[in-house]
Amino acid sequence: MTKRQFVLIILMMTLLVCHAQKRQFRGAWIQAVNGQFQGMSTAAMQQTLVYQLDELQKDGVNAIIFQVRPECDALYASKIEPWSRFLTGVQGRAPQPYWDPLEWMVNECHKRGMELHAWINPYRAKTKGTNQLAVNHVAKLRPNCYFTYDNQYILNPALKENRDYICMVVDDIVSRYDIDGLHIDDYFYPYPAPGQSIPDQQYYMTDRGGFATIGDWRRNNVNLFVKQLSETIHKRKPWVKFGVSPFGIYRNKKTDPVNGSETNGLQNYDDLYADVLLWVNNGWVDYCVPQIYWQIGHPTADYATLIKWWDKHASNRPLFIGEDVERTTKYADPLIPTSHQLPAKYRLHQQTHHVNGVVLWYAKAVVDNIGNYGSVLRNYYWKYPALQPRMEFIDDKAPKKPRKLKALWTSDGYFLFWQAPRGKKWNDVATKYVVYKYDAGEKINIEDVSKIVAITSQTFIKLPYDNGKTKYTYVVTSIDRMSNESKVKKKRVKL
Repeated sequence: MTKRQFVLIILMMTLLVCHAQKRQFRGAWIQAVNGQFQGMSTAAMQQTLVYQLDELQKDGVNAIIFQVRPECDALYASKIEPWSRFLTGVQGRAPQPYWDPLEWMVNECHKRGMELHAWINPYRAKTKGTNQLAVNHVAKLRPNCYFTYDNQYILNPALKENRDYICMVVDDIVSRYDIDGLHIDDYFYPYPAPGQSIPDQQYYMTDRGGFATIGDWRRNNVNLFVKQLSETIHKRKPWVKFGVSPFGIYRNKKTDPVNGSETNGLQNYDDLYADVLLWVNNGWVDYCVPQIYWQIGHPTADYATLIKWWDKHASNRPLFIGEDVERTTKYADPLIPTSHQLPAKYRLHQQTHHVNGVVLWYAKAVVDNIGNYGSVLRNYYWKYPALQPRMEFIDDKAPKKPRKLKALWTSDGYFLFWQAPRGKKWNDVATKYVVYKYDAGEKINIEDVSKIVAITSQTFIKLPYDNGKTKYTYVVTSIDRMSNESKVKKKRVKL
């Protein structure tokens, strides 16, 4: 890399930092199905997760999407489904020493000012690598509820009892855990396998439901489920965000000249029977994270083509982009061959009208700092904290500002204390606070993210006292569950 190219990259990054977004979804997936936790002791897994969360927090991540149900099992305490083998090594075996990973993750994320979204795979009942099911697994209790495909068990989407069952499982999670979101990914009807067909023709022939093709019938089965799941979540807790992360291609233009993209890959609509645009446009999901895992210039699924397509077609709900860390760092920036594609992809983000966030696939790749990806986030793109994007369609009313802001000495040092504002209903209670710091005489501007010193669920912060001769103004605002921000409360101090 020449000196001129290096300076150009730093300049582009600096410009982005100067125009840093105050509100941006900055997520990372932590998956279990890859076996990274399988057989770990309780202490070892907690230690691993603490390290990952600490590093991700430094990198600017503000939301964790944590896999808790890979195959009709549980990485949480469930009376409905068995403990996951991806946690303990044997399906149905409880962790020893006993702990509840989901409850623990909720607490750890909230301590760091992060959201926790519980990620489930709704239909998958057995992965290819699972050879033994627990006696209380749904496939054992109800052997007619699933079909076998490519050495997997899939809960049949045609059966209402399966929709009801999954919604019962989700309602249990939402009711018992203080999660911020419920997340499903791209597994609906199974990904096509060569020489295999989905064994559901008899169900279609028995009850076509007025649909002329089996494809339309299958899509309707999934539509019914997504709508029911959305209603289940919001009936229990209106503030829990329901998100979906579909495969990156909706339809190819050669299949759908009107709504298709200039791509030639597998299609959500035609191959997975997932009509994602219908869910977005009908408001059945609260956010959408298409998995655009390919590189800029991919011959059949170009990243630049797809981010522009989703920006145009999926704007009725908050839109975030699923980014593959390894692929991004593997391929060169088309304009700067000596750089990987992170700067190029962020340039594309800046050019969109509706994209307001990223979810990184996957957390460990960021923590391992592959291609310096984590370092670049930490030092440039996500150098300053960001609040979650607002979702006015759920709640648009800000909470009241904090009360009784005071600076006090304690035995542990100089602290800024405040009290929570009064609020009775879920949509007017403060759950977090944003703390800003300004020099004496500096104009208060809470849109300047460089002034944020903390986003915290606590009602105090320790002040960096030096000699008591320099004047500052601290500002604290309240944030509710939907990231609505209150008016400011100010306090002048000498540090």
